[in-house]
Amino acid sequence: MANVGTWDPKAAASPGAPDAAPPLGLLRKACGRLDADGFGLNAAERTQLAPWMTAGHSVWESAAKAADAGEVVQWIRFFTLAEAKFAGFEAGAQSPVVALARALRRRGEYPPDLTRWIKANTANRFLPHGSLADRLNA
Repeated sequence: MANVGTWDPKAAASPGAPDAAPPLGLLRKACGRLDADGFGLNAAERTQLAPWMTAGHSVWESAAKAADAGEVVQWIRFFTLAEAKFAGFEAGAQSPVVALARALRRRGEYPPDLTRWIKANTANRFLPHGSLADRLNA
């Protein structure tokens, strides 16, 4: 019985170290197939992406710095749709959409019709602006 361990659901859902980079290759794959069933991702790939929904805004703000506006918009579309379609992708105010939208606004590259699209495709009341605390700290 000495080999019996414990399972911590929070540890299982953690994307790793705070300085870990998101799986951008997998994210790009999904973004290329937004209209496909399951975005062309298998169950293991969805499981790999799910923890990144709540990885923290700083992770996604850093990732957005290295990406062009078109790619960031695709990420926003993916995360908006994934949260609505997949169990385990619920993020509320911690959604990457909030950080990614903020990054685009700061760069002056936020498309004028994107907010309307996000609102039409989500039940998450925090998208794309975040919580009141997010807005005050932005």
